Amino acid sequence: MKSVIQQAVARLKSPRPVIHTSPREDMAQLVHVPTWMWVERKTWDPVTASAAVNGVEVTATARPWRAVWSMGEGGTVVCQGQGTPYSDRFDPKASSPDCGYTYQRASTSAPGKTYPVRVQVFWDVEWEGGGRSGAVPGLVMSAERRLVVGEVQAVVTN
Repeated sequence: MKSVIQQAVARLKSPRPVIHTSPREDMAQLVHVPTWMWVERKTWDPVTASAAVNGVEVTATARPWRAVWSMGEGGTVVCQGQGTPYSDRFDPKASSPDCGYTYQRASTSAPGKTYPVRVQVFWDVEWEGGGRSGAVPGLVMSAERRLVVGEVQAVVTN
């Protein structure tokens, strides 16, 4: 039974997460302005795979449940879901309702003048077949991108 379970789990094709932020990842994030983070919806859907050995078929299903973000300046954010995609219906100064971060320092002194942002998506894996069911240690998929973080300062003159 263990062999067929391992085969079903090995056939799971968990997608690599695609990172999105607001402001958009191709624009500079700003110090003291909330950054929204989320992973693309299609990379958050459950995946299923099956295998059969000696007439016993097992189906394994992996479901993402948590995203852990390393923000590059030392901060970490744990989100219990994919995050909320930003849209124009939200106040541009508002924090994400479920997955956000506010930078405290510009990335100007970081290598390449950018911060490496990494997300690890954790998946629960369950299987069933041959009249039995169970769980196996979860899968982790990760992705990284670099973000520019700038700082805006006002100068008051008379």
